[in-house]
Amino acid sequence: MVATVLTFVTLLAALVVVRAVLLSRTRGSVPCRLRAGDRSWRSGIARYADGELHWIPLIGVRIRPRHAIARRGLIVSARRELDGGLYAIDCSGTTSGISLAMSADALTGFLSWLEAAPPSAYLDVA
Repeated sequence: MVATVLTFVTLLAALVVVRAVLLSRTRGSVPCRLRAGDRSWRSGIARYADGELHWIPLIGVRIRPRHAIARRGLIVSARRELDGGLYAIDCSGTTSGISLAMSADALTGFLSWLEAAPPSAYLDVA
């Protein structure tokens, strides 16, 4: 019985690792945590695609994005440093109540992507 449970837990952990590796190998993907509203931080992969930032959770069955954050109308209202070398940004505008946490390099890429929007897009970066 204990061996069966241990095998199941090991297999589940291996699947999470394989999922993370496959998702992160896609071009334009970065590790990113997301917090929606008052919920806790959830780990996942953020992927840039077609003027949107797609966030896919690490734990789950589907490989479709759970959140699609449109660049148009996105406002970064606050930035702060978290423990572990991560930086959090609070987003408002079309996606109110969403916070993203990522490394300094990923944050630089995110802000560059946000600022590279077409001239007709409304941008406000704090």
